[in-house]
Amino acid sequence: MEKSDMNLSAPSSLSAPSSQTASSGTSWFSGIVRGRSASAKMSTNSSSTAAAASGGDGAEGGSGPINKKHQFRGVMFKYGPKPIQVAFKTGDYRQQVIFIGGLTDGFLATEYLEPLANALEKERWSLVQFLFSSSYSGYGLSSLKQDAIELDQLISYLINKEESEGVVLLGHSTGCQDIVYYLRTNAACSRAVRAAILQAPVSDREFKATLAETPSMIDLASNMISENRGSELMPLEANPDSPITAYRYHSLCAYNGDDDMFSSDFSDDQLKQKLGHMSNTPTMVMFSMGDEYVPEYVDKKALVERLCRAMGGAEKAEIEHGNHSLSNRVVEAVEAIIDFVKRDGPKGWEDPWS
Repeated sequence: MEKSDMNLSAPSSLSAPSSQTASSGTSWFSGIVRGRSASAKMSTNSSSTAAAASGGDGAEGGSGPINKKHQFRGVMFKYGPKPIQVAFKTGDYRQQVIFIGGLTDGFLATEYLEPLANALEKERWSLVQFLFSSSYSGYGLSSLKQDAIELDQLISYLINKEESEGVVLLGHSTGCQDIVYYLRTNAACSRAVRAAILQAPVSDREFKATLAETPSMIDLASNMISENRGSELMPLEANPDSPITAYRYHSLCAYNGDDDMFSSDFSDDQLKQKLGHMSNTPTMVMFSMGDEYVPEYVDKKALVERLCRAMGGAEKAEIEHGNHSLSNRVVEAVEAIIDFVKRDGPKGWEDPWS
């Protein structure tokens, strides 16, 4: 993947905004309720920002979120105690779309993020990209549980420091598993999730099953876990791209592992058990009909229908001929995302704080 630069608006962008007043001992939740009372002020500020960004899609020297190709204008900040916990936000609005990448992903992970930042600016939404312990080559040493903890920290930051009025989670690939897992935890900040978009929710297990070495490596991982060695590393040939623990390898590759959520061989009841709680959150399934990580034997149209049904009637967006990251269907990807965000989800969003 081509490396790209991010332009920061000013040196001060590197510093996290100062914390809101906490002397009264009130919680972040009461803080957001107070923040909502300032909506008139927010509306004025947002209008001013939007007007300033009307030059928008990134003519060099303009004030939109994209300075020029592969250069984002925004604010970089720390949202948690770990060195990796850094996020980058374009746009200065109180509603945010949080992009959650898949395995090996980090900043600028997909081609559609640049035009998406521009499109969200016009709708007065911010785009947040972030790094967590699973980013880049760290996924093999992490877990969905750790991802959920760090995602919750990011949302907490947006609520307490940015006065967020709600977020939409946009997951790409394994980032879709992060969303499903996180919304199952009922973490305090999960109430701020107004909707979810699952882009390329595919089965890591079914793809890995096409590789010759997988069965023997699953056996090895299972044995290591049974010997309480799940946190130890697998041999290099198990996953040449990144060090990976026996637990994470088993989670991704074994039948019914923690990461195994979207496999086509699950029964409808199994899918409902894994995904049924998503019915509580307006959700759109964006499926690439030419996804190279879905085995040829899988009926993609039937799988999309089953996934949406298991989620209690999630909306679907089938991107014809689209590849896994939609790099060949960028326009269609952005249109689908913006249409969903702009009309408040398929059934209309309830106030997350009510």
